[in-house]
Amino acid sequence: MKYWLIKSEPFKYSWDQFEKDQSTFWDGVRNYQARNNLREMKHGDLCLFYHSNEGKEIVGIAEVIKENYQDPTTDSANWCVVDVKPKNKFKKAISLAEIKSDPELVDLGMLKQPRLSVVSITEAHFNHIIKLSNE
Repeated sequence: MKYWLIKSEPFKYSWDQFEKDQSTFWDGVRNYQARNNLREMKHGDLCLFYHSNEGKEIVGIAEVIKENYQDPTTDSANWCVVDVKPKNKFKKAISLAEIKSDPELVDLGMLKQPRLSVVSITEAHFNHIIKLSNE
């Protein structure tokens, strides 16, 4: 199993909408590195769901339920999507400020490549963020 962080601007697609929908395809990725990350995702992989731009916080965990396929929002074969479903909402959202100030998260992928909307993360980072969300 691999771990990921996926970003969405809440005014475009929020965690609350995600929970209402019960699943979605993760579309709109137009960066080759982020697209390559989507292509690596496997059924059962877990994703931290991050509200970007407004909120700037990790709010929950999503699970990959369908591996990559052609992005239905474009005719270009260059872009793909995966299907994800909400697994659980955090009791306590983890803010970007908290992430940046935590010495155990200093090398978190989203801090090194902040513009990527799909980032691979380590199991250790994933588990640490889960621990923080339960405090």
